[in-house]
Amino acid sequence: MSTTTSHTPPESEKQPEDAEGPGGRPARLIQNEATTEIPVHLLFRDGPDPVTVSLKPAVVARRQGAGEQPRLRRQVPVRSRPLPEVDPELVERPARVLPGAAGVLAGACGATGCLAASWWAGLLPPGVLEALRLPASVGAGLGPAQWAAYAGAGALGLLGFGGLARGRTGGAWVLGLFGRYRGTVRRTGLLWVNPLVLRRRVDVRLRHWRSEAMAAADPDGMALRVVVLVVWRVRDTARALLGIEDHETYLSECVEAALARVPVEPGGGTQGGVTAAGETLTRLVAEETAPVGLEVFAVRPVRVEYAPEVAAVMHRRRIAALDARQRSSMLSSVVDSVEDTVTRLTVRGLVELDDYERKVLVRDLTVAFCSGRGEPS
Repeated sequence: MSTTTSHTPPESEKQPEDAEGPGGRPARLIQNEATTEIPVHLLFRDGPDPVTVSLKPAVVARRQGAGEQPRLRRQVPVRSRPLPEVDPELVERPARVLPGAAGVLAGACGATGCLAASWWAGLLPPGVLEALRLPASVGAGLGPAQWAAYAGAGALGLLGFGGLARGRTGGAWVLGLFGRYRGTVRRTGLLWVNPLVLRRRVDVRLRHWRSEAMAAADPDGMALRVVVLVVWRVRDTARALLGIEDHETYLSECVEAALARVPVEPGGGTQGGVTAAGETLTRLVAEETAPVGLEVFAVRPVRVEYAPEVAAVMHRRRIAALDARQRSSMLSSVVDSVEDTVTRLTVRGLVELDDYERKVLVRDLTVAFCSGRGEPS
């Protein structure tokens, strides 16, 4: 008599009964501890109107102790964030100024008004009246009218003479009034500028800056000390003076940051390597300083040497490499000379040599040539 035993799957292995697919069919799910749940009806559909469904790739978890090697993730290049833009309204624009003759004329009118007010009040001494050929005044002293004339003439004179400025070639004035940018003066000669504005002079000529020894690295990662020469100028005076605190300090820090990113060939390297490093440094520094109104034309390493902590070791390594190159060159020259000598002797029929005699002759000639050339210094 046999007994039938029904096997009831555990609750965790039962398929969900409430999940239904299209058409009222139950949706079967592929699930286990190594994969995510993917509905089968999305992969195999036989309906009359198939619908395109975009699926994300399932992420398969690695089982512990299964002996599988971890999947290497592809390195995504990190893009440097763009530099923040300076205030877009802070752009250089010409300031409103007048020719210097207008200031001189206004000052002269003010001085003349003060002199006339003094004559009107009867304050001019007789000697001055005679020198200026003025009639004697019958003024009774300083009154409200005389004080008003003094104030008006004095203010006109101060505005006229106080606003005179001299514009120089290669320089500019950045004007500001009550903390607001009012424009830039690049004109030369005698000018009249509002005496109430704040003037800041800036040099806009082409400038050369030679840095101190800065830290850098060669292509092998060895520490270097590099001195660079930077050719630059101020292109936008408003951004250079008002956009940052100190544009010269900012330029030096940009050069130092670029040296930390670009490998530089040491003093024994090829000139092409130094030129390529200079072009890369120029491009990087120009991109970083353009938003603040600076124009960089060239960044060139003028002195490249190893840091003191590695200088002795690298010096010995360079001497050894130079010695090896000289020995290789000498050996190639000796071999060519021996080959040419043996070939000429054989072709001209001066000697007939078998293999053993040829080897002996080559050995003797090699020793003789090496001894004649001497040891490389």
